[in-house]
Order: sequence, then structure tokens, then C-alpha cells
Amino acid sequence: MTHNTQETQQKEGGAVSEPRPDKVAIVDEIRDRVGAADAVMVTEYRGLTVSDLATLRLEMRPAGGTYKVYKNTLARRAIAEDQPELAELLIGPTALTFIDQTPEGSKGDVAAVAKTLKDFAKSKPELIVKGGLFEGNFIDADGLKALAEIEPREVLLAKFAGLLAAPMQRMAGLLQAVPRDFAYGLKALIDIGGAPGAPADAPAPADEAADAAPTAEDTGSADAELPEETASADAEQTEES
Repeated sequence: MTHNTQETQQKEGGAVSEPRPDKVAIVDEIRDRVGAADAVMVTEYRGLTVSDLATLRLEMRPAGGTYKVYKNTLARRAIAEDQPELAELLIGPTALTFIDQTPEGSKGDVAAVAKTLKDFAKSKPELIVKGGLFEGNFIDADGLKALAEIEPREVLLAKFAGLLAAPMQRMAGLLQAVPRDFAYGLKALIDIGGAPGAPADAPAPADEAADAAPTAEDTGSADAELPEETASADAEQTEES
């Protein structure tokens, strides 16, 4: 009687069986990946082929995106408690896209992955972007579309580097121009014999000029003494003769 009662309870759902270890492992995996990822995006892939999904995986991988299909029941069990809004999107054939690291080990580019999904959906309208998580916060489909409009990290970094380099390049040009212009200006001054409007060689001070040049009196006395000495010498020669 007891055995039959237990079977009846199991058929009616009265007894809860222990979850299978493999399912528990998948739930833990989903929970861990959602918690560690920089962003998570939910898409519906109804109507897409296996080849289409393989192409999508390859296109998003360089930016750090991983496209993964789980059973909705397991995915909801993993995130329903912490992310109820995200769990509500898990209806129909859905997949989770995790953005964490690129194959080179660098940080994944959330905007680039969102743009990959957006561009892929243009050629394959069967792919529907439903919403996701960004930095732990829920965002809807419109939020993901806006995120896809942001330029990739490489482009933003290149623009930022250009903004930093521009003032440095201008400064380097100025530093190079200063000695060059000074040399040109100095050469021009040498060629024209000095700066325009500069005074000629400064005259010697009055005292020095007076000492350097003989006065008229000095010249006259010397000339006056010379004839007298000559005359006396002639007179002495005449007397001796």
C-alpha cells in the first residue's frame, strides 16, 4: 500500500526527485558565466540553420563574444533569482551571448558584439535580439541597438590617441621652429650688417678722443720750435767756419 502511494505521488508530482548531476553542472555553468561576463545578450534564432549559427559564432568571436544555446528551463533556473527580467526573455529557441575575453586574452568589446548581432540580423531577419545585461543592469532590445551604434574600442582608442598626439606634435613643431627661425634671423642680420635702425659704431668717449688726437697747440709748438733749433745750429756752423 505504501509502495503504491509513493508511485501515485511521483506520478502526480507530489515527490520531487533529485536533479541530475549533469543538469546541476549546466545550471552552475550558466550562473557563473552570467556573473563573470561583461555583458549578456539574449537572442531568438528560430528559422536559422546550424550553418547560420556557426557563421554568427565566428563573426563575434574576435570581439570576445561567445554564442551558446542552453535549455530554457536550465537557463531560467540559473538566473531567475538574480536576473528575473532576463529570465523572462527565455521563451522559444533562444541563445545566450556572453562577452568576456577575446581569443588573444584582451577585454571583450561589448559594442562590437552588439553591432555584429545587429548586422547579422539585417541579412538574417530570423535572428531577433531580445535584450540582455550590461555591467549587471538589464537593458532591452532598444538599449542593445543603441549600444551597437557605439564605435568599436579600437576606433575610440585611435581617436583618443590622436587627440593626445595632436598637441604634442604641435609642440614638437614649435620647438623645432624656434632654433631654425633664430638661425635664419641671425643670418639675415649678418647679411644686412646689423639690425635695421641700429646706431653705427659708438664714438669714443670725449676724454679718450682728446688723449688720442694731438691738439692744435701741440702741433703749433712743435712746428715753432723746429725752425729755432735749425737756425741756432746754422749760426754755430757759420761761426766755426
